[in-house]
Amino acid sequence: MYIVIGGGGKIGEFLEKTLLRDGHEVAIIEEDRDVARRLVEILRGRVMVVHGDCCDSDIQEDAGTRYADILVATTGHDDDNLVACEVAQALYNVPRAIARVNNPK
Repeated sequence: MYIVIGGGGKIGEFLEKTLLRDGHEVAIIEEDRDVARRLVEILRGRVMVVHGDCCDSDIQEDAGTRYADILVATTGHDDDNLVACEVAQALYNVPRAIARVNNPK
């Protein structure tokens, strides 16, 4: 499977490592340049790290979202996660989009 993950924090990094270990292809979209650099250094396997905002359709295009089987948004911002999923499904017809949401309201 090809999975795009928005956010390279604790949850995103854990998910990325697990998916890579299981043989999946992963693209990570990370807004913080230092975090993106660290991910490039530590992750091994079929992985691409894209620096940018996962809500931005151009950034999602760079990450190959149109080819993704799943997009998972794991940033610490509920609104960003929901928007990233909406962009992935509306523009790129991603079959499944999952958003991490802390506040159910």
